[in-house]
Amino acid sequence: MTTQPEQILENNLIAQLQKLAYKKVIIKDEKDLLANLKSQLEIHNKAELSENDFKQILNYINKGNIFERAKILRDRVPYANDKGEPKTVELINQIHWCQNQFQVTQQVTMEGKYKNRYDVTILINGLPLVQIELKRRGLELKEAFNQTNRYERHSYWAGHGLFQFIQVFVISNGVNTKYYANSPVKARSFKQTFYWSDVDNKLITQLSDFTDEFLEPCHISKMITKYIVIHESDKILMVLRPYQFYAVEAIVDRTKNCTKNGYIWHTTGSGKTLTSFKAAQILTNLPKVHKVVFVVDRRDLDYQTTKEFNAFSKGSIDGTNNTNTLVKQMVGDNKLIVTTIQKLNTAISKQRYLSRMETMKEKRIVYIFDECHRSQFGKTHEDIKNFFTNCQMFGFTGTPIFEKNAGKNEFGKRTTSMLFDKILHKYVITDAIRDENVLKFSIEYISTFKKKDHILDIDVEAIDEAEVMNAPERLNNVTDYIITNHNRKTHSREFTSIFAVSSVDTLIEYYKLFHQKKEDGQHNLRLATIFSYNANEVDKDAIGFTTSEFDDVDLNVVAEPRSKYESEHSRDQLETFLGHYNKQFSTNYTTKDSQSFYNYYNDVAKRVKHKQIDVLLVVNMFLTGFDSKTLNTLYVDKNLRYHGLIQAYSRTNRILNELKSQGNIVCFRNLKGATDEAISLFSNINAKDEIIMQPYEEYVAKFNQAFISLLQITPTVNSVNDLQDEEKELEFIKAFRELMRLKNVLATFTEFDFSDLSMEEQNFEDYKSKYLDLYDKAKSANQKEKVSILNDVDFELELIHRDEINVAYILKLLTNLKDATEEEQEKQKNAILEMMTGDAQMRSKRELIERFIQENLPVIEDSDNIPEEFENYWSKERILALEKLSQEENLDSEKLQAVIGNYLFTEKKPLRDEIIGMLNKRPSLKERKTVAERVTEKILGFVETFINGITRP
Repeated sequence: MTTQPEQILENNLIAQLQKLAYKKVIIKDEKDLLANLKSQLEIHNKAELSENDFKQILNYINKGNIFERAKILRDRVPYANDKGEPKTVELINQIHWCQNQFQVTQQVTMEGKYKNRYDVTILINGLPLVQIELKRRGLELKEAFNQTNRYERHSYWAGHGLFQFIQVFVISNGVNTKYYANSPVKARSFKQTFYWSDVDNKLITQLSDFTDEFLEPCHISKMITKYIVIHESDKILMVLRPYQFYAVEAIVDRTKNCTKNGYIWHTTGSGKTLTSFKAAQILTNLPKVHKVVFVVDRRDLDYQTTKEFNAFSKGSIDGTNNTNTLVKQMVGDNKLIVTTIQKLNTAISKQRYLSRMETMKEKRIVYIFDECHRSQFGKTHEDIKNFFTNCQMFGFTGTPIFEKNAGKNEFGKRTTSMLFDKILHKYVITDAIRDENVLKFSIEYISTFKKKDHILDIDVEAIDEAEVMNAPERLNNVTDYIITNHNRKTHSREFTSIFAVSSVDTLIEYYKLFHQKKEDGQHNLRLATIFSYNANEVDKDAIGFTTSEFDDVDLNVVAEPRSKYESEHSRDQLETFLGHYNKQFSTNYTTKDSQSFYNYYNDVAKRVKHKQIDVLLVVNMFLTGFDSKTLNTLYVDKNLRYHGLIQAYSRTNRILNELKSQGNIVCFRNLKGATDEAISLFSNINAKDEIIMQPYEEYVAKFNQAFISLLQITPTVNSVNDLQDEEKELEFIKAFRELMRLKNVLATFTEFDFSDLSMEEQNFEDYKSKYLDLYDKAKSANQKEKVSILNDVDFELELIHRDEINVAYILKLLTNLKDATEEEQEKQKNAILEMMTGDAQMRSKRELIERFIQENLPVIEDSDNIPEEFENYWSKERILALEKLSQEENLDSEKLQAVIGNYLFTEKKPLRDEIIGMLNKRPSLKERKTVAERVTEKILGFVETFINGITRP
């Protein structure tokens, strides 16, 4: 038997769960679900509930969305009994998580927009808290993921909305099994689904093994009550990954059973802040722990980490603005404190604070050090340990200090284990790449100078390195390379980049080159730079960036150069560069006010994350501790080694979406030996192939093989039309999707040329149009709720997103079309229309633009007037479309425009009440949902056609 039917998989799972002490219960519909909930709450609370009591409880819990119900789940629910006495019931026992009622049921039917039957549901105290969706062996796991999304849209909210209490989803095809937290559909991503593993990071993928480990009643209840994080700022739920779970468990266990220190080695980019927050949160609840202090090494991280901690638990942390505030918090009631090591050191070393701090010396304080290898390797660490005689220290690091990469200080060589004792859990870069928690690196080494007509090895130790590396011609060539290749590396600026250089002086020269070339019209890249201006940031081989980025910048006073000769030039240059930044972004930052400079740092960080800066030039800043999923490229013209190299490279490899297939590293120096050495040190000796992308030729061969596979399904483009059924269409979709993935990887290589492939570029575009046609077909079928296997297919449209093809781009082509010869015009017009057909965003605009070409373009005399004429045309069509929408649905036009404006500002779909509020005639309660959904779809369609992609962001 090659495939296992879903029913057999389901029955086997139910039987296995029963062996794990789940009680099987027959629940056909919501009526049964409610009756069971009442009886389970009575058992759990050891109380008898009257119908009136239960009605009050239902009314109380039947409100809010997934996020709000997650909070309700964790609170006691009030009601008044028949005697009028105030009472409460508990929905789940969070303290003794094993002491809950565990049941399992299957094929519960709920009817909302459509009738859906769910595979396997785990009930805890009668509430459906874990939903398991199964697919037969051989099918993509993503199909089960998409099915849960469809159920969320169609029926989880139906009735009393009890299925919106789901905390964890499990999806499986028997062979592969993953889990993820419940959140609104728009906040879900398949990239945020996780495999479970054992404590040594060995994956547990088989459904039967996963069930024994993860779905065991005590464990799944512990995951829900302890390891779900309610993210306040994004209003979503997050669940810890297995390595995060084991790390927190190890810290909690060590704190409970001894006072020894320990450290966690989790590779950069694996979610350290979430892990440390959850550890800190749980430790604060231990009676023997007086306080938990989270210690960071840099002032920007003090702000950043405090913000992130508060995002996980609103108001849980008061950020410390100065040392006096820290001392107040230390002696006050704050159980959890975020501070910097500099402030902590000041608090225990300055006479004016000692009298108050003395009371804390013998208290049981747990210190959690972020990136513990930085300033911990000296006197400060010793002072803290000696002052707090009863403290316990835990360190987090992505790149530990070993004997090999340890620098020397007054204490000699100090390794991470010397300071923090035992390693409690390890999750290295090879683990993270295998689990798809971070991306691989694509590394290119670019030769940047010649000698006697022969290209030299880029390692220039035999000659004067500084003179050669900083030669004006070389800096100019590197600048031109970045300008020429930046769009390719960043998928037409869908992502951003950092350019790391060797010194402030070199950075200044690079910035001037970029700026002058921009002034000359050679590029339109958005630039920014930042560096410490009180001391020239010397490279020192960039072993680990062990100094604080703001050590040289006093944020409490107006900063001035400390001597006549020190950094006057760099300070003045940075002030000039800030002027360019202020002009570009309408800001008003300066180096003359240190707080303003700090605010500038934070503004730069924000704009990089929001893709408003294309190239950020730095020396050491932003190469550690800075996380941005939208950053995919690091240009390197400096020496890097060991943990400094891994930290810098890791700025690029955060998981985002299918389009971001790897982190791009472009080296203008020969760092190959240093890269291999660092990878060996921080993973294992044979890990290179797992971390670094394969050569260009390998991906060409893979693409050509994938093309052969496509031809076996659809030998010609037209043969896609002849596919006999949806099974065959699904085969084509998967085959072409693989081609797109490989093409996206290839496109980031400097040497990529379509002529290297066995498939012509036009042929690729033709197949892409057919792929989009099937997407349109599936979308249409989904709206009609036609039973279709294509409903569960992820078409991954981001893989074909081309940001450069927008209305502004099309207008340039129309100008060329207008000025072309008569015989060329038809050819160019067809090319424009074909281009729009092949772009997911432009398809909705095709008909309108085609009409403009046919009716308006011929009567425009001067091609320079095309943009203005098109804007008038577009405004007119937009007004007509709004009027049509208002008339068709009988809407108040002013309210409609307000709702659209609010949607564009918040990027949140209009609420049902907002839609109903626009109607001139209110529908019946029965019709409201259908009407609201129809109008919402039309509004989203209007925005997609008339607003999205009209101007370049």
